[in-house]
Amino acid sequence: MSGARRKARKRAVEVLYEAELRDITVARVIERRRAQPEPPINEFTEQLATAVDERRERIDALLGEYAIGWTLERMPVVDRNILRMGAYELLWAEDIPDGVAIAEAVAVAKELSTEESPTFINGLLSRLMENKAKLAL
Repeated sequence: MSGARRKARKRAVEVLYEAELRDITVARVIERRRAQPEPPINEFTEQLATAVDERRERIDALLGEYAIGWTLERMPVVDRNILRMGAYELLWAEDIPDGVAIAEAVAVAKELSTEESPTFINGLLSRLMENKAKLAL
């Protein structure tokens, strides 16, 4: 997977994070980012953040169900949003292989989150992948 795609994923997580923190819509964050020349927001970032947002309720229910010993509310905000992105790509982005969806989420976690986060994210997304056939509704 190209570095450009990873950067776009990282930016999508930043959009989701900002929307959650400021309690505004993802569309509003994208609109604001488009109005700023730097850093530019690309189409993949917009599509990914919007797609995650559209399925957020279902994604959050699955993350809550499959996170062992954690509630969604207790997870760090950045991890929660990386997991949302990873779960979306894993379950609904048909052009992204499962292993790539997980590896990319883990790579973004290594850049944006704590030392423990990549392992936690890998474990939770792997559990979703094992149950993928019955989850991607």
